[in-house]
Amino acid sequence: MSNIVLSASVRQNLLSLQSTADLLATTQQRLASGKKVNTALDNPTNFFTAQGLDNRAGDISNLLDGINNGVQVLQAANTGITSLQKLVDSAKSIASQVLQSPTGYSPKSNVTAAAITGATANNLLGSAYTNATVTGTTVTDSGSANITPTTQLLNLNTAVVNGSVLTVDGHTITFSNAQTTSTTDSFGNVTIGIGTGSTLTVQSVLSAIDSITGTATPSTVSGGQLVLSTGTNQDLAISGSGNVLTALGLASGTTARVPPPLSGKTLTIGPTGGGTATSITFGAGTGQVSTLNQLNAALASNNLQATIDPTGHLNIVTSNDAASLTIGAIGGTAAASGQPFYGLIAQPPVVDANSQATRANLVAQYNNVLAQINTTAQDSSFNGVNLLNGDTLKLVFNETGRSTLTIQGVTLNDAGLSLAPLNQGVDFLDSNSANSILTSLNAASTTLRSEASSLGSNLSIVQIRQDFSKNLINVLQTGSSNLTLADTNEEAANSQALSTRQSIAVSALSLANQSQQSVLQLLR
Repeated sequence: MSNIVLSASVRQNLLSLQSTADLLATTQQRLASGKKVNTALDNPTNFFTAQGLDNRAGDISNLLDGINNGVQVLQAANTGITSLQKLVDSAKSIASQVLQSPTGYSPKSNVTAAAITGATANNLLGSAYTNATVTGTTVTDSGSANITPTTQLLNLNTAVVNGSVLTVDGHTITFSNAQTTSTTDSFGNVTIGIGTGSTLTVQSVLSAIDSITGTATPSTVSGGQLVLSTGTNQDLAISGSGNVLTALGLASGTTARVPPPLSGKTLTIGPTGGGTATSITFGAGTGQVSTLNQLNAALASNNLQATIDPTGHLNIVTSNDAASLTIGAIGGTAAASGQPFYGLIAQPPVVDANSQATRANLVAQYNNVLAQINTTAQDSSFNGVNLLNGDTLKLVFNETGRSTLTIQGVTLNDAGLSLAPLNQGVDFLDSNSANSILTSLNAASTTLRSEASSLGSNLSIVQIRQDFSKNLINVLQTGSSNLTLADTNEEAANSQALSTRQSIAVSALSLANQSQQSVLQLLR
C-alpha cells in the first residue's frame, strides 16, 4: 500500500474524513454511555476524582443497610415496650380488683371496750362530773360546782339572821338588815343590806360570790341547780355559820365527785400491719382525744378504725388495709384494772373461704400476666438483636468507622421490672398487700416509660443519621456525575454536525477522485 500514491486533495479529504469519523465515534460513545469521561484518557483528573466520590458513596450505601437494620431493631424494641406497658396496666387492673373484693376475713381482728357510761360519738369521755362534795358547813370543788338546792329563794328573816357571814375564798359576804344596798370594800368583802322582812334571791347571793372570785363566767341557777363558777383553777370553798348552808339547800354529808371514765386516761396499741404504734391521751385539752373522729384520726396511721354503739361500747377493728393481721398489744392507763380497756387482747382474724378463693384466682391471673411479660420481652428482637433482653446494638455511620452509636439494651422481664410471681394464700390477702403490688407495678410503668423515652431518643438519632447518609450519597453521586456525565443535547448536536461533515467529506473525496478518472479516460 505504501507504493500507492494519492493526490494531495484526495489525501486531505481522506484525513478529514478519518478525523470526522473519530469525533463521530466519540460522540456516539458519549451518547450511548451518557458520560463524557469514560476512561482516564478522557480526563484523568475528573475520572479519578469522580471514581473517589463514587467509591465513598458506595461505602456509605453499604453502611446504610446496617443503619436501616438498626432502625428496625429499635422499632422492634419500642413495639415490645408498648406491649409490656399494656401488660403492666392489665396487672394493675387485677390488683385493683383486690381492693374492690370483700376483705377476706370475717370477722377481722377487733377488741371491744367495756361500756363507758354516757359515752357518745361526740363525747367518748363519758358522763360529766357529779355534784360537789358537801362536808359539814363547807363546799369544796375544783373549777365548777353543781349544787342541788332545796329552794331558789333565801328568806333572810328566817334563814339568815342579822350579821350572819358567808365565807368565800377567804373573803366574807355579810348579810345585814340595816342596809338596803350592796357594797364591796377594798379587801373584796361584800355587805348585802336588806330591809326587815325582805326576801333575798339566790341570784343576788351568786352575784356576790362572783364579785369576790372575779370570774368572767357568772354563776347561775340552771335546771334546779346552783352552778358556782370560780374563774380560776383553785378550789372554791364556801363556809358559814348558822343556817347559811341550809338556806342554800345544802345538808351535811358527802356526794362522791367522779370525773368522766376516760378523762386523762392513756391508750397505747402496738404496730398493726406495719402501721405506726398508737399512743393517745383522752381528754378535752390540746392534742387530746374526746370524739370518735379524733380517735379515728389517731388510729388511721396504725391501720385501725373505731366505732361506738348506743350503749357506750367502743370497738376497735383493723382497717381493710390490714385485714389479714392482728391488732397490736393494748396498754396504757385506760387498760388498767377497772378501766374500759382492761384485759383486752385482740384475736387473729377469721378467714372467709369464699373471699379468699376469689383472691387466689386473682393471684393466678396476675401470674399469667407476668408470664406474658417475660415472653413478650424475649420476642422483641430483630435480626437476632433484642434490646429488651440485654443485647447491645452498635451502628457505624461513616466509612472510616469513627462515627458510631452504641445502644446498650436492658432486661425488661419480670425480674428486670422488679416484679415477681405471687403465692396463693400469701399475697393479695388484704388491701395492704394489693397496694404494695400496685406500688411495684407503678414503678415498673415508670421504668418502661423511661426506657421508651431513651429508645425514642436513640431512634431519632439513628433516623437523622439515616437521612443524612442518604443525602450525602446523593451529594457524592451528584458531584461525580457533574465531573463525568455528558450533555446529551450538546452531544446530539455534535453527532448531527459530524454526520453532516462526514457526508460533505465523502462528497469532497468523490470529487477529488473524479479528476483522476478523467486522466484515465484520456489513456483509453
